[in-house]
Amino acid sequence: MPETTPPNPAESGLEVRTYFVRNRNVVLARADFSELYVDYYLHLAAQRMKPLPEHDAMFKRALAAFVLHGASRPWDELTAWTINFQEPLVNLFLTGDNETGAVTGRVFDENVKVLPENLFYSDVVRGREPKRRSTVTFAGNDPMTAVEKLYTQSEQRTARYFQLAEEEFALVTEHPDCDLAWLRGLTTEQVKKIDETETLALMERRVMRWHCGCNQARMMEVLAPTMRQDPQELFGDDPKLEIRCPRCGARHTITREAMEAFVAEMK
Repeated sequence: MPETTPPNPAESGLEVRTYFVRNRNVVLARADFSELYVDYYLHLAAQRMKPLPEHDAMFKRALAAFVLHGASRPWDELTAWTINFQEPLVNLFLTGDNETGAVTGRVFDENVKVLPENLFYSDVVRGREPKRRSTVTFAGNDPMTAVEKLYTQSEQRTARYFQLAEEEFALVTEHPDCDLAWLRGLTTEQVKKIDETETLALMERRVMRWHCGCNQARMMEVLAPTMRQDPQELFGDDPKLEIRCPRCGARHTITREAMEAFVAEMK
């Protein structure tokens, strides 16, 4: 399968810092997401995408939750989340590669399945291990609450998100011998002052970037089965078509001539 285009390490990105909180036995991850949100909005503008304000606000919280979670996980993990909300009826999709620091996603607000309750699908591939899927139900319309439920039910440990400023967030996760009473009683104000009240040991600085890596070859790979079976259905009488990346929504224009050559090379 064609490779995605890797992120450029020379480009600036969002720095996420993780700390071990001594005596409490938790890991703290925090970051100011202003720069990543700018990149997200530049992407929306470039692709002429305009999600509804309510969906956009939910996606931004989901993006922050996803990045902080990823920065707390091993380097060799690939993760994809699909978070289905019934009210409002919308799917939020996020995916990321911890090795490269690439994160991307999109809002799906058309043809969303009506279900009895909200559903959260988490797919994880670690190294050469097979894909592992977790599915949980949750209540409400806050993505961060949904992720906290994922931790409780799937990972069997406590995780809590905190909004420290308009675009600054933190994630605190339980580790062995955690002071659970302290973690469960933790407030936003306490997290804001945690440097003053607790002993923090810096663990890592990770750089995360808004990046999908989709390209023409990847899009043609998606279209190839239909092209081989029924080119007329795919193109009709048009010499080209437009396809949106299923991961980030980016537009790609594919010509019939290029598609014919691509399929011929695959034989």
